[in-house]
Amino acid sequence: MQSSGLACHQKSLKNCCEVKIVEYSVVVHEAEEGGVWVDVPALPGCYSQGESVEEALGNVREAIALYLEVLRDEGRAAPRDTDVVYQINVAA
Repeated sequence: MQSSGLACHQKSLKNCCEVKIVEYSVVVHEAEEGGVWVDVPALPGCYSQGESVEEALGNVREAIALYLEVLRDEGRAAPRDTDVVYQINVAA
């Protein structure tokens, strides 16, 4: 009996710990007051800031996770990121 309980616990643990990795494009902007801010075009209203790019990216990663958690709690699907960002050169 103990082994079946252990198997059930392991199955539950596996299901609760499965993580789906998704990728979103983010845009980094210089903030007028210093530092940077980052927005996520595929997730309206999802943005964050930081003193450095690294800090802002860490912060926006957390913001994305929270945004997706709210969608999941509401029974809504996470939007797919179909944006492609290119950087082009033009004569100025």
